[in-house]
Amino acid sequence: MSITIALSILIVVGFLASIHLMQSPETAVRGNRLGTLCMAVAILLVLWETETIFFPSIWVLLAASSIIGILLGQLVTMIQMPQTIALLNGLGGAASALVSGAVAAYSAGGEPRVFWFTAALALGLGVLTLVGSIVATLKLQGWISQRPVFVSGHNFFLIVFLLAGALLLLAALIYPGQSFNNIILPVTIVIFTAYGLLMSIRVGGADMPIIISFFNSLSGVATSVCGLTVFNFLLTGVGALVGVAGMILTQIMCRAMNRNLPAVLGGIKAKPLSADTFPGLEIVPGSSPDGDPADPRDKLPIIIKESRKVIIVPGYGMAVAQAQQAVKDLIDTLQRSGKELKIAIHPVAGRMPGHMNVLLAEVGIPYDMLFDIEAINPEFESTDLVIAVGACDVINPAANTAEGTPIYGMPVLEVAQSKHVVVCNLDSNPGYSGVPNTLYQEKHTVTLWGDALDTVPKLTALINDKG
Repeated sequence: MSITIALSILIVVGFLASIHLMQSPETAVRGNRLGTLCMAVAILLVLWETETIFFPSIWVLLAASSIIGILLGQLVTMIQMPQTIALLNGLGGAASALVSGAVAAYSAGGEPRVFWFTAALALGLGVLTLVGSIVATLKLQGWISQRPVFVSGHNFFLIVFLLAGALLLLAALIYPGQSFNNIILPVTIVIFTAYGLLMSIRVGGADMPIIISFFNSLSGVATSVCGLTVFNFLLTGVGALVGVAGMILTQIMCRAMNRNLPAVLGGIKAKPLSADTFPGLEIVPGSSPDGDPADPRDKLPIIIKESRKVIIVPGYGMAVAQAQQAVKDLIDTLQRSGKELKIAIHPVAGRMPGHMNVLLAEVGIPYDMLFDIEAINPEFESTDLVIAVGACDVINPAANTAEGTPIYGMPVLEVAQSKHVVVCNLDSNPGYSGVPNTLYQEKHTVTLWGDALDTVPKLTALINDKG
């Protein structure tokens, strides 16, 4: 066994160990550092193996990219992390596409036919990942519509482009060399660009956690196939690792949302709002059964004083408002008043797995206070008060009744079963899914509309004043 292969195996094992360490909050930082170290060693190994380690231009590019990475790490906030991850997935796909395309374009033409097949496959998957990830990034950033977008004949065109892509891969086996570079390579780029665009635009914002995980997996597969193209064992191994891990995460997110991947990629057209869609409730956006939602103070002091068991449900709106410190102050105040307190975390509350956990950890909220949906849902029925901060879709009871809507069948936090609910959301508008939240109409719900940075401190002050 050569030294290069031995080191490659050690690096892959190191990446496996880093993923294992990142499973626990206590060891996640060490896992991240180990992964970073493995990547640095992998880069040096490739430079040494290709005899480019002493090229000045290589080190200039490495320095420039390192500076960009450091700046991104410093400037990107936690709320922007989902779209940042989506963008990095796209860049991984772009790297695979560029390497495979360049190797094929500058090939002498005497390579085995499987070389041209893997080059075409890595190129197509890389372009697909890049385009799809860019669309996901734009949706998460709010620069394009976050709702599913459909065009006339959408499914027909997807099938046509998929078949065309398969034919191109077959053609790469039959027509290698110059024919590949002149025809197959550019057509592959066009076909997979169109396919990636059509596939991703009809995925709604509510399904973004799944699509991010899916493109993460796809970027790993593209990398692994690229490794086969350039005969690099390390690239193939690490890419396969990312691909498998990403697909496992995708399946976990699908189960958490009671969805399947084909349904997510297919998009769902929402039904028109009606009494049939939301049984027993009349949907009047902005209304509240408690009277004026801007002044619920006459009710809240008694509710809070009599409550013993309290559950806080943070959502994406808390992250947008960057109100995690305000939530921490609220938690401290409730604990000082002798409340039994827990925090309920929905798997997709932060638009990305683990996003909400990290946001809360940033302000010093202990991990042992956080409970996932399976552990916390049985407790809502015996809970006196639930305080939801910026949570909408993940607490919407309509997920159990509104058939045909994007959230139907999605497991939600059953906050409606508690004795009292206080909702601190920006307004009464629907969340990413576009489905109105029927919880707002419940008699035991008090709504505090406004920025969480304003409403949560007011709630904390109210608790302090009324003691």
